Amino acid sequence: MPKLKTHKGTQKRFGITGTGKITRLKQGSSHLRRNKTKSTKRQYHDAITLSPKDKTRISRLIPYGAK
Repeated sequence: MPKLKTHKGTQKRFGITGTGKITRLKQGSSHLRRNKTKSTKRQYHDAITLSPKDKTRISRLIPYGAK
């Protein structure tokens, strides 16, 4: 069976934890950043886990990263 190719855009945008969960950053973190409050900007620091519905779709694009 041939090797599967990793989608490079997905590889840059998503990360995988040690337990196999897929993490992502929130959108809108850099655009119009001056106008946002400090508390709003602080919420962009943390990576959040992907919803179960999206996990199957994204895990196909990074076949060797997510189980």
